[in-house]
Amino acid sequence: MAEKKDYYEVLGVAKDASEADIKKAYRTLAKKYHPDMHPGDAEAEAKFKEVNEAYSVLSDAEKRSKYDQFGHAAFDGMGGGGGGYSGFGGFGGFDDIFSFFGGGGFGGGGRPRGPMRGEDVYARITITFDESVNGCKKDIRFKHIEQCATCHGRGAEKESDVVTCTQCHGRGQVVTQQRTILGVMQSTQTCPTCRGKGKTVKKPCSSCRGVGYVDVTKEITLEVPAGINNGNAVVQRGLGDAGRDGGPAGDLVVEITVRPHDIFRREGNHVFCEVPISFADAALGAEIDIPTLEGTQKFTIPEGTQTGAVFTLRGKGMPEVNTNRRGNLIFTVEVEVPKNLSAKQKDLLREFAASCDDANNSKKSGFFKRIFRK
Repeated sequence: MAEKKDYYEVLGVAKDASEADIKKAYRTLAKKYHPDMHPGDAEAEAKFKEVNEAYSVLSDAEKRSKYDQFGHAAFDGMGGGGGGYSGFGGFGGFDDIFSFFGGGGFGGGGRPRGPMRGEDVYARITITFDESVNGCKKDIRFKHIEQCATCHGRGAEKESDVVTCTQCHGRGQVVTQQRTILGVMQSTQTCPTCRGKGKTVKKPCSSCRGVGYVDVTKEITLEVPAGINNGNAVVQRGLGDAGRDGGPAGDLVVEITVRPHDIFRREGNHVFCEVPISFADAALGAEIDIPTLEGTQKFTIPEGTQTGAVFTLRGKGMPEVNTNRRGNLIFTVEVEVPKNLSAKQKDLLREFAASCDDANNSKKSGFFKRIFRK
């Protein structure tokens, strides 16, 4: 008998892999080698069994601990790793993972087949800050699974090519026996021939190779609403993978990445920026131009405005998606100290400084009074 591969090696994970990492690796490999995607491929089916046997051990904390201590010897005489391909019981989530492929229940006796919703499909696009403000249209391409147009999902060239499974006689389940340390255990499992469908195909469809579904690349124009934020998603109902047995299709979920802006910074629906003003405008007060999402707007700052002063333009922030509401534009003033002064300008400033007293510089005078207070 060939020596079994290390379970961690089978799943392609490290020995200290987290439960989430193990589950992610399992989902990827099990979907890759699922028999419904490789009809009649013995090698793929063997790999599929190997992956499930590894997962049945590593996904169970107690079994994993024993395996880490004793390796495969921990399960000698227990049917290949505490359940393997023929057991499937106890590691949960398998039916959900392969609901699209029609597993029909792979553990604890299976479950009746019924309409199953298709998987969601995910895509991502990047837009500019301005496009997030005003909304935009973007052409996107994505892949999803559609029902085969040739056989309409039955997997056979003709309706007459779909026949009752001879192993389970249409029930979709078979009774199996397994020898364990507790004796012979009998359980009901999904039929390995028809994989729970109760039907088999004599002549597979040439277009989909008997699967009933095909990968299709699709292109649509996506409407991105005004006010969309970085990390938000636009959902297109029914554009995901096709459902099975009359179930609805999944959705297309498009995640939005918004490029940063050179001036504006967004928090929620409020927009922030810094506005530099001259020393004279700050001291005397002035009407200045403030950048907004729609262009510039006049704003009068009071005399004596200090660096760090904060002002608000209400309703000038980001629009709230699918409403008429908007956030605010909040700007902070930064007083710019003049540089590269001429001799005349320096003389004027010295004269100005000499004319000032504590009433003109209350913060400065108050600061030193606190320092030298006895």
